[in-house]
Amino acid sequence: MQYIVIKAGGSVLSELPDSFYQNVLQLQEEYGLKPVIVHGGGPFISSLLDILGVKTDFIDGLRVTTEEVLDVVEMVLSGRVNKDVVRRLSKIGANAIGISGVDANLIAAEPFGDQKLGYVGQVIGVNGAIIAQLCASNLIPVISPLGIDKEGQRYNINADTAAGAIARELQARLCFVSDIPGVYQERHNKKEIFPSLTKYQAEELIQCGVITGGMIPKIRSAIDSLIHGVPEVVILDGFDSSSLIKFASGHHCGTRIISGG
Repeated sequence: MQYIVIKAGGSVLSELPDSFYQNVLQLQEEYGLKPVIVHGGGPFISSLLDILGVKTDFIDGLRVTTEEVLDVVEMVLSGRVNKDVVRRLSKIGANAIGISGVDANLIAAEPFGDQKLGYVGQVIGVNGAIIAQLCASNLIPVISPLGIDKEGQRYNINADTAAGAIARELQARLCFVSDIPGVYQERHNKKEIFPSLTKYQAEELIQCGVITGGMIPKIRSAIDSLIHGVPEVVILDGFDSSSLIKFASGHHCGTRIISGG
């Protein structure tokens, strides 16, 4: 089976037109691909935390996650956002199934780095057999990015990182869907899109402040995915009704992250 992992933030997915979801179904029915969707939900999490009066901070685009924050993260990701995506797919006739990275130990995790981020996890394994079984049954998995360790501790996993790990396990093409047409820099009041970036070019743009915030883990996940055998990674505009099909067809769109110097 040839897989395509599609990652999008929860807010982006909720705003995307039905044509995007129809394109996902088209990938399955007409192109013979096996789509796997991994979603985030940062803005919805932040909104509910504000309502509850829970303070939260970010370090390099990653949310510092206490036990209290983790409860909200799981509620939003595996509840509101996950089921909304499943409903959108069901609306256009797709057979979608929503699961969490906790289910069937789908995403095995351990604490991230020096644990300054709290219950933020890094992925140490993906149960690809579960995804393969779902796809073989003509289902489209919709995955919320939480992880679990051997003791049953949950972890908040950055959705870009989770998508990259899943793509590596499946040796899938990886597509980051955004609300912008790719990585860009402002010049003369215009957005200049980078058609492609190497690892070194991307790191340079991070260091000089062109790539910031949530784009940093996206780019680093893309680079790591290429190093570990993912054949193709792209960041594209989900509001362009043809971008996903263009990518699947091998045509240029968005910003491709490529190997090399």
